[in-house]
Amino acid sequence: MTVTLPPSSNPGPGPAIDEEVHGVSLWRGAFRRIRRNPSAIAGVVIVLAFTVVALAAPLLTTYQPGSAQWSGQVTPSSVPGPSDEHWLGLDRFGSDMWTQMVYGARQSLIYGVISTAIGLTVGASLGALAGGFGAVGGRIGAWVDTAVMRFVDVMLSIPSLLLAVSIAAVLGQNSYAIMIAIGTAQVPIFARLLRGSMLSQGKSDYVLAASALGLRKRRIVMGHVLPNSIGPTIVQATLNLATAIIEVAALSYLGLGSSDPAVAEWGRMLVAAQDRFDAAPRLAIMPGVAIAITALGFTLFGEALREALDPRTRR
Repeated sequence: MTVTLPPSSNPGPGPAIDEEVHGVSLWRGAFRRIRRNPSAIAGVVIVLAFTVVALAAPLLTTYQPGSAQWSGQVTPSSVPGPSDEHWLGLDRFGSDMWTQMVYGARQSLIYGVISTAIGLTVGASLGALAGGFGAVGGRIGAWVDTAVMRFVDVMLSIPSLLLAVSIAAVLGQNSYAIMIAIGTAQVPIFARLLRGSMLSQGKSDYVLAASALGLRKRRIVMGHVLPNSIGPTIVQATLNLATAIIEVAALSYLGLGSSDPAVAEWGRMLVAAQDRFDAAPRLAIMPGVAIAITALGFTLFGEALREALDPRTRR
């Protein structure tokens, strides 16, 4: 007697397993999708180039920032351009322009990373507090969630740049004031994002299952809800780096940056180039282009990372 198996039971190579669904972690799958995204590659290249220039600034020039030893060569109607000694020429104060640019990249990286770290730390703490109590529920949880978010709403009611300018003006004209001001302006963004993500995760099936198994609510929130909610906040931090670099330049342009002439800042270079724009427009064009390209790089990378981690756009 011969038994014929149905076609589905015949041995042979089955359908290919979709790596996007089976056997690939969330971050590994996101990395694979980023590698196939031309915008992400362009953003990574820009970010890496900016980071290398910022970190290797002392190795890329033999001069010191703010050194005006060639000030005698600068006149109201003439600013020396590129030469063998000065690749990008001199600025209006008689300093080497290339040195100012590479050290300006270092300052932008330091200010951007530290200010974003401040905003992420404080904002994530507030968001975790509100989202944790909100996910737990109960009268006390609702009261804590409401109190924290009303404070965040007050901060959101003030435009971020205006809030940063106000804080920097109160703290004084120094580098620390800029970083604290920009970081404070970013706090409500991270707080609302993490709180909303935690509340969404709190309604998931795995939370209901953990509660049914008798796990304590604190363990569920800290061990399951918070780790699964932090991803979008990290992605937002990448996007906020672009905003931070622009706001650093804006505050320096308004005269709220460091008053130390040895500190090179792209925003302050834009201010200094105003009265020499007719004679040497490159003094304003070069730092302006550097700010735009750097912000574009962080934006492209952040958007690509967000799309790679979003389940709705993976396919």
